[in-house]
Amino acid sequence: MELSSKRVMLTGGAGFLGSFVIEKLKARGCENVFIPLEQDYDLTRPEAIARAYKDSRPEIVIHLAAKVGGIGANRENPGKFFYDNLMMGIELIEQARLNKVEKFVALGTICAYPKFAPVPFMESDIWNGYPEETNAPYGLAKKMLLVQSQAYRQQYGFNSVFLLPVNLYGPRDNFHPGSSHVIPALIRKCVEAVRAGVKEIPVWGTGRATREFLYADDCAEAIILASEKYNSSEPVNIGAGFEISIKDLAERIAKLAGFKGGFVWDTSKPDGQPRRMLDTTKAAELFGFHAKTGFDEGLRKTIDWYRSISPSMAG
Repeated sequence: MELSSKRVMLTGGAGFLGSFVIEKLKARGCENVFIPLEQDYDLTRPEAIARAYKDSRPEIVIHLAAKVGGIGANRENPGKFFYDNLMMGIELIEQARLNKVEKFVALGTICAYPKFAPVPFMESDIWNGYPEETNAPYGLAKKMLLVQSQAYRQQYGFNSVFLLPVNLYGPRDNFHPGSSHVIPALIRKCVEAVRAGVKEIPVWGTGRATREFLYADDCAEAIILASEKYNSSEPVNIGAGFEISIKDLAERIAKLAGFKGGFVWDTSKPDGQPRRMLDTTKAAELFGFHAKTGFDEGLRKTIDWYRSISPSMAG
């Protein structure tokens, strides 16, 4: 599919990942991109979604918008995260079908996988157990879009694809202490500790859990490649193909940020899922995606970006 001539609606286009997807679309000559901003279109409301489709008449929809956060935010907002993510996705896909959209690209989440899925996670494992409890409502809401995608292709011939990215990081991420994910949270703590001369940093959990991280610019490239080349409702993992413990991650960020103190691990707080790493074979085979940004390189760029902004801009 040639994207340059298409009208694209990009939900979440004003957000972290969305900013990178916009850059990729423009690099491919796609100028007709409509972003339904939250203040203008409440995508949890069917009438607002109908208005967005009427206003933009999209041929392609890329659905990135989500209510997300780290373990703390998921524990505090399970109902909201379930309802908002479910309603946004289901109604966007339904109205895409009704409006005869050519292709719908839905972003799922690694949180959809079972808590104890074999590592690396393969797409065939996605139904073999219940997700990790702290983010299950969010993960299950997103996983329902996979069911809808497959059901709509079967009954209506509707072309939709479902991608499962790992944890993302990079410049322009959310660094707010109440809702950020682990990399921006650790970067903020380390940079601010250096500025303030603090010698110890508190961190949730034991540090033993492992995670896989993908630079946001790489994820954006995967989304565009899938939009151009992939036409099936079978889920596809999007990742970098490595895992690192949270303890090793903290130490790596500390080194890159120049923090020479120590970490105090609060073991009364949850680790979340014990291990996370994706098998990325299908993305490479089906639409030629390979992550290109080295982990230290991506962390340095993210740390430099955080240092360059004012605390108020970072939340």
